[in-house]
Amino acid sequence: MPGTTRTTRTTTTGHFTYADWQERVIGPGEDANPRLAHASVRNTFTGGIEAAATTCEYTIVYVTAKTGSFTGMELLTGRVDGREGSFAVEERGFFGEDGTVHCTFEVVPGSGSGGLTGIRGEGAFMARHGETAVEYRFAYEVE
Repeated sequence: MPGTTRTTRTTTTGHFTYADWQERVIGPGEDANPRLAHASVRNTFTGGIEAAATTCEYTIVYVTAKTGSFTGMELLTGRVDGREGSFAVEERGFFGEDGTVHCTFEVVPGSGSGGLTGIRGEGAFMARHGETAVEYRFAYEVE
């Protein structure tokens, strides 16, 4: 079709580590369930995504002391498979009694800049309690 740009979907993997996890209870109290909390986190991605000291904000609902779910927004600035720029992802997940975290994320439409303008995609990770590096998978395309 004339004038149509075709993009190719790429899947990339790597790891991230988190640092500076700052969490505070919003309500109703530290020992209450369910309770709402907020966490500010910095992550460093390596592999297909290279981004140091990302900005990440989570809203967390603890159903019990060890289980619950969360949503978050994360701004990544760096490179994806060599393309330099930034983009934001929206994250949704849950954590279980054993401390395992399951999360999916999706690029916020229109958030790409620089060499990542027009990026679309989604990914996932599973973090086991005590891991220092978490493996992620990210499938994306850039127009």
